[in-house]
Amino acid sequence: MPAENLESLFPNLKQAGYAITSEEDVDYNCIAWAAGDSRQWWEPSPGLYWPPGAMKEYTLAAYMWAFETHSYAPCDNPELEPGYEKIAIYVDDAGDPSHAARQTSSGKWTSKIGELEDIEHGSLSDLEGEAYGSVAQIMKRPLMK
Repeated sequence: MPAENLESLFPNLKQAGYAITSEEDVDYNCIAWAAGDSRQWWEPSPGLYWPPGAMKEYTLAAYMWAFETHSYAPCDNPELEPGYEKIAIYVDDAGDPSHAARQTSSGKWTSKIGELEDIEHGSLSDLEGEAYGSVAQIMKRPLMK
């Protein structure tokens, strides 16, 4: 997708700065990408992958549960924390999960934009707005060795 289209979806990106880090890919989505999976689409819907044991609902609680099955636990700040990997779950105006991002070792964030590219952005607020809503939950897990 041309940068202008990304910037029209996410107006904060243009002034904040970002980098496109992959080509478009329909095999995985932002939820999978946040969990470190680029092989399958995660969604609580029949025929798609959803972590075993997690509630199959489009709710913040169900998405948190899905990440908890991968050793994430709720935390209260998005700051880089040595020894931990963090994710952020966004919700739309109705409170439904709309996006997830993962923090990189540099402290920046990486996001898969739907079926489009992966991007690296400096702040969680860079994607807040009409398209994805706002961050509702930060979670962390110990870095995998």
